[in-house]
Amino acid sequence: KLNVGIDTIQHGVEGLVYLLTESSKLMISEVDFQDSINVLGFSDELNKSLLQLYLDNRKEIRTILGELAPKLPSYHSLEWRLDVQLASRSLRQQIKPAVTMKLHLNQNEDQTAQVLQTDPATLLHLIQQLEQALGEMKMNHCRRIVRNMK
Repeated sequence: KLNVGIDTIQHGVEGLVYLLTESSKLMISEVDFQDSINVLGFSDELNKSLLQLYLDNRKEIRTILGELAPKLPSYHSLEWRLDVQLASRSLRQQIKPAVTMKLHLNQNEDQTAQVLQTDPATLLHLIQQLEQALGEMKMNHCRRIVRNMK
């Protein structure tokens, strides 16, 4: 009926869905939404219709997106142990350290446990990477992103 290709309609619908979901995720204001769609070159009437569509449905879209989000496990406790192998039958003098950790997690009212084992050098590297990530979270750019995600 529209004399338009299927791909054009599919891309248009996907673009509209993307516009509404991203705008709803960020809870952008009416002015920011209008600024975002003005650059698309639509008519004023269509821009008003898109704005009204966004305002009418943003809370429902956020609710649906919240339900679709994966429920990730949360930290409960950690048990750890340091094991050191000092010798074996073939090697009389060797030092082979290993750190064994039992990570207890909560997920949907259930408790699970994961057992992890690593050498101290890998554990130190992991700690450095996590500390670097925490340091980056304190930067203004990351704070702005996290604030907009809520």
